[in-house]
Amino acid sequence: MDRQVALVTGGSRGIGRAVCYGLARRGAYIYINYSSRSEAAEETLKQCKELGGDGEILQFDVANSAEVDNAMTKIKDEVGHLEILVNNAGITRDGLLIRLKDEDWQSVISTNLSGAFYCARAAAKIMMKARSGCIVNMASVVGQAGNVGQADYVAAKAGLIGLTKALAKELASRNITVNAVAPGFIETDMTAKLSDEIKEEMKKTIPLGRFGQPEDIANAVVFLTSKEASYITGQIIGINGGMYM
Repeated sequence: MDRQVALVTGGSRGIGRAVCYGLARRGAYIYINYSSRSEAAEETLKQCKELGGDGEILQFDVANSAEVDNAMTKIKDEVGHLEILVNNAGITRDGLLIRLKDEDWQSVISTNLSGAFYCARAAAKIMMKARSGCIVNMASVVGQAGNVGQADYVAAKAGLIGLTKALAKELASRNITVNAVAPGFIETDMTAKLSDEIKEEMKKTIPLGRFGQPEDIANAVVFLTSKEASYITGQIIGINGGMYM
């Protein structure tokens, strides 16, 4: 992966940070996207350099198509190519259906689904000319199985699975692979907010009896962007400890 250029959205923390570390170990040059936490993004970049990679931080809102296009233009002007896009940026606004506000629904769909579409569309313009590239979308087990109180998040992740399959067929002729990783319960800042009681109940639904780590997801993403995975496209890789089979 030496000299390859990657863009990881939401790369400043959690799963996104682990993905950046994984790509850095393979020698990639990584554009680490963040929305509001520049200090966290800087720390991620620092660690990436210590692991053998390089890159820079890049602030833009994935839900804003103009900002996405400007960021992609910057990448093209600076390095001229982009081999890897990891659509990881995401938010949650949980609530039961009858209490879910319009703005919560829209913000989750805009960031988690539309954001991935905007980034994929902009990246594809660069990748198609090179006739090569890898796109990995961050789906979720709930996009496959559903979940109470997350209608907006589930809809966005299910839509992302459909988007992955559509883009895989559309871009295959240009030698661009498009896959998705669907994490189960992964220990991150986002899941740390849940009570111990809820965590224990969720653990009972996992056949392996434990939660996953960000590195478990990162390992799969790095593989999907490697030459070893060049014949894999349109797939949804579940990493959930058997939570949904």
